[in-house]
Amino acid sequence: MHWTESMKRQVIRPALVIAGILLALVLVISGNDGPGRPAPAVAHSELAPDSEQREKASVIADLLTRYHYRGQPLDAGLSERVFDAWLDQLDRERFYLLQEDIDAFDEHRIGLHEQLRHGDLSVPFALYERYRERVAERTEYAIGLLEAGLDFDTDLRFEQDRRDADWAESREALDRLWRKRVTHDALTQKLAGRDEEQVIQTLTQRYERIRRTTEQESGEDVFQRYMDAWAHAFDPHSSYLSPRRSEDFDINMSLSLEGIGAMLQSEHDFVTIVELVPGGPAAQSEALSPGDRIIGVAEGEDGEMKDVVGWRLSDVVDLIRGPRGSVVCLLVLPEAGSGNATPREVVLERNEIKLEDQAASAEVIEVPGEGSGKDRIGVITIPAFYMDFEAAEAGDPDYRSTTRDVRRLLNELKEGGIDGLVLDLRGNSGGSLREAASLSGLFMGGGPIVQVRRSSGELEVLRGGDRANSAPLYDGPLGVMVDGFSASASEILAGAIQDYGRGVIMGKDTFGKGTVQTMINLDRFGLGNGEDGAGRLKLTVAKFYRVTGDSTQKKGVQPDIILPSPIDASEFGERGIDNALPWNQISAVDYRRDDTLEELIPALRSRYQTRAEDDPQFQALLRDFEYQLQRRERTDVSLNETTRKQERDAEEQERLALHNARREAAGLEPLEDAESRDDDELPDVLLEAAASVIADLRRLQAAYMAQR
Repeated sequence: MHWTESMKRQVIRPALVIAGILLALVLVISGNDGPGRPAPAVAHSELAPDSEQREKASVIADLLTRYHYRGQPLDAGLSERVFDAWLDQLDRERFYLLQEDIDAFDEHRIGLHEQLRHGDLSVPFALYERYRERVAERTEYAIGLLEAGLDFDTDLRFEQDRRDADWAESREALDRLWRKRVTHDALTQKLAGRDEEQVIQTLTQRYERIRRTTEQESGEDVFQRYMDAWAHAFDPHSSYLSPRRSEDFDINMSLSLEGIGAMLQSEHDFVTIVELVPGGPAAQSEALSPGDRIIGVAEGEDGEMKDVVGWRLSDVVDLIRGPRGSVVCLLVLPEAGSGNATPREVVLERNEIKLEDQAASAEVIEVPGEGSGKDRIGVITIPAFYMDFEAAEAGDPDYRSTTRDVRRLLNELKEGGIDGLVLDLRGNSGGSLREAASLSGLFMGGGPIVQVRRSSGELEVLRGGDRANSAPLYDGPLGVMVDGFSASASEILAGAIQDYGRGVIMGKDTFGKGTVQTMINLDRFGLGNGEDGAGRLKLTVAKFYRVTGDSTQKKGVQPDIILPSPIDASEFGERGIDNALPWNQISAVDYRRDDTLEELIPALRSRYQTRAEDDPQFQALLRDFEYQLQRRERTDVSLNETTRKQERDAEEQERLALHNARREAAGLEPLEDAESRDDDELPDVLLEAAASVIADLRRLQAAYMAQR
C-alpha cells in the first residue's frame, strides 16, 4: 500500500530520622572561571548559563564529592561517565545526533570535571545547541516524509529498542532510520483506527511539537538535565531538582494533590510510568504498570484525546492532574519492546491519595490440610511502609503507621484462629526505614534488624523494639511474598526474617535498593532566585546492611522458594541500572538465628513443586508468564501493514487463548475477545501456593519438634 497525501558552609553530620536523613550544612562557594578548551562553535546559539547557574554548579560539584556515599572525586573517569550520561540525556536512542557531532565534542570527554568545579557550563550548553539543530533537521525531514507518502508494502522491520544502537555515521543513515520510524508511527496510528488524514495531522503535530519543545527549552531546563547527568554519574538515586521539580516532589511525597497516583518521568519523547502509588487510582485500576508509556491524555471519557508524545513532562502532569472525582482518560502503550501492542485507553477517576488507601489489610485463606481438613492461613498485605508523621508529632495517640495497623490485624487474626501467616510484600517499593524495623519486631522481638552505614563510616543499628528482650507478637509459621518490585524497606523486613530463620521467603529476587537519600535545600547557599528558590539536591548518603553484614544493594533478597513471574530480573531492579552502587559486606552484628527452618526448606520446596506440577491453574499461569517473557524479547516490528496486522492478531489470539486457559482451570467461562478480560475474576494462584507452603511448614515444624 502507498500513501500520497499532502497536508501542509560547614561539615554535614547526617542524623537518621523516621523517613530518611536530615542535614544541616554551610559551604563556601567558588565562583572562579575554570580552565579548559572552548566548546565547538554552534551557529545561532541562544542558550547560555547565567551566573547563578554557574555558581550553583560549583556548589553541586562540591556537595557530590564531599557528601555522596560513593566518595568519588571529580576526576577524568567520572568526567567520561558524565559525558556519556549527557549524551543519553539528550539522545538515548540515537535518533538525532551523528557520529561527527560526538567526535566534535570528544576532546572534552575527560575535562568536564575541571570545568564543573569552576562553574564552566559552556560544553554541555553547546552540545545541547547542536542537538537542537539536529532535532529541527530530523523533524522537518519526518514531516516531509508524511507529505510525500509512505510505503506500507515493504519487507523492512523497525527495531524499537535502540538503547544500545551506534551513532549514525551519516545523514543518509539517519534518513533511512527516520523513514522506518515515521512508517512505524503512522502504521501504529492506522492500526489504532485512525484514517489517513487523521494520521498525517496527528504525526505532523507530534513532530512539530517535538521541535517546538526543544526550541523552547530554557537555560534552566538545560541546566537541570546536565546537573542530573552529574548526579546520576554518582548513583541513579541522586538527582538535582529544579524549583519546579521540587514542587512536584513535595506533591508526590505529601500525596495531597488529586491525581492518578503514578510517578512519571520523561524518557526522550515519551512520558513513562515509573511507579504506581499504592492505593491510588492507577494502582487500583490494575490496568497500568511501571514502564507503560502515556501517549495521549483526554479530559473525561468523551474529551478530545491529545497526543502528548514530545510534550514536556510538566505539561503532561498538568493535563493529568485535576479536581477530585473528575475523570481522565489515558492512551497508553506497553513498555518499550512489547512488540505489536496496540495503544489502549485507560479511564481513571482522579482522587486524593490518603493514608488509609495504602494501609495494610488482612484476610484468611483456607487451603487443604491433613485428611479432609482445612488449614486457615492469615494473609496481611502491606502496600507500603507508612507513618502519619503529622498526627504523631501533634501528639495524637491514635496516629496511623504500618506497625500499628499490622499489630491490630495480627491480634484480630489470632483471635479468629489461624494456622500460619503470610506477609504479602509484592509491589511494595518501601517507605519508612524505622517502620520496617519496628514491624520486624512483631515477629522477632527486640533484636537488631538492620545496620545503616553513612558516608562518614558512622554505623547505626536499628532494632525491632525498645528493649532487646522484648517478645514477638506472633511466633507461629510465617512466610513472606516478594517480587522484583519489592524494594528498600521491604527488603529490610524480608532480609531480617530470612536471616533470623524466622520465616520462608517466597517469590523472585527483590529490587536491590539498599541506599538512603537526603534532600539538600540549595537556598541555604544564598542561591535562591526570588520566590522560585534554587531547587534541591537529592543525595545518597547511606547504605543499609542486613544483620549478617550483607548489603541488599544490587543483589536484593533471594527467595527460599522461587515463584514464577512475568518479569525478567535482569531487566528490572538495581542490578540493571547504570552507576548503581556496588554490593558489599560489612561486619555482622550479634543476633540469634534459628537453624531449624534451613533444615526444612528442601522438603518445603519439594512439596511446593509437586503441587505446582499437578495444579492446572498454576500450570496455566506459568504458560501465560512464559509467553509474556518471550513476547518482551521481541523488540522489532514489521513495517508491512498486512504482516503487522497478522502478527498483531496472532498475538491477541495467543493472549486470549492463554487467558481463557486460566479461566477454564479456575472453572470460569471463556471470553470471546480480549477487550472483556478482567484479571480480578481469576484467583491469586501464587498467593494460594504461598499459603499452602506455610500450611506445609506448620506440619513439618510440628513433626520436627516431636522428634527432638
